Amino acid sequence: MRLLKLIPDHTNIGFVRLRKWAFALTALLTLAASVLVGVRGLNLGVDFVGGVLIEARFQQPPSLDVVRHDVDRLHFGDAAVTTFGAANVISIRLPLPQSTDEGATNRMVKSVQAALEAKNPGMTFNRAETVSGKVSGELIRNGLLAVFLAVLGIAVFSWLRYEWQFGVSTFVAIMHDVLVTMGFFALTRLEFDLNIVAAVLTIIGYSINDKIVIDDRIRENMRKYRQMDMRALIDLSVNETLPRTVMTSLTILLALASLLIFGGPVLRGFTAAMMLGVVVGTYSSIYVSSSLLISLGLAPHPTIEPKKGKSGPSASAERVG
Repeated sequence: MRLLKLIPDHTNIGFVRLRKWAFALTALLTLAASVLVGVRGLNLGVDFVGGVLIEARFQQPPSLDVVRHDVDRLHFGDAAVTTFGAANVISIRLPLPQSTDEGATNRMVKSVQAALEAKNPGMTFNRAETVSGKVSGELIRNGLLAVFLAVLGIAVFSWLRYEWQFGVSTFVAIMHDVLVTMGFFALTRLEFDLNIVAAVLTIIGYSINDKIVIDDRIRENMRKYRQMDMRALIDLSVNETLPRTVMTSLTILLALASLLIFGGPVLRGFTAAMMLGVVVGTYSSIYVSSSLLISLGLAPHPTIEPKKGKSGPSASAERVG
């Protein structure tokens, strides 16, 4: 029985010759993502902004304006009302009550539920969560710190394991993956919560795994083909690891697609972030990280030949003397 081969043997794709186009696309995506995050911002979940989150399921898709009006009439503050997954599932976010009474939040939730049930009989409430402002501020700081330290630690590891060019190219590629993922959430307005932070950290782990495999092959070929042109050497290394890269990415995407379809709305944001991260991480490993090594001046180490000179006892005497 013949094995399934997505990439034919002896594939020779010229990735390096497209590096300028890849660099331009990478810069454009990174800039666009940064602008989206800066201008539109992220739709931060209750984990990060604090407040009360109530998730309600209606019999029929309701009007968001009507639901917002019904909640605002209770005078608990400005309510953020959005759909959550299905059209008949509504997410309602409210600021924390000013009262420090422990039962104030419970009374708020019950008042909202009663007001909505009065006009929408048969509806159900999936969850109600509360996060304080102090806790949310700590979560934002710790989440950003975790992502930054993960990227920095991986770059330092690549620097120490290989050469400084590998560390710089790894840092650039992973930061591109993270920024594009955040730009996607700013564009789609999907809720950005702690689950998405976990997805971003997982994307970083996947990206570095793919990059380390390619970097290892580049270093092996640098020792094996010391006189080969660096462009040809990188093309050879990427093509040799291409079957493994494509097969790994495809199998992960298939698993994530199943999770996206059957996992429900709670996991939808996490799964969407992971799928985008796998695609972007594969692209940056093939076109950005490896080709950037050329721009950074990486070159094979030439073979050191012994100096020509006299041989025999007299030469030995000269060296000793």
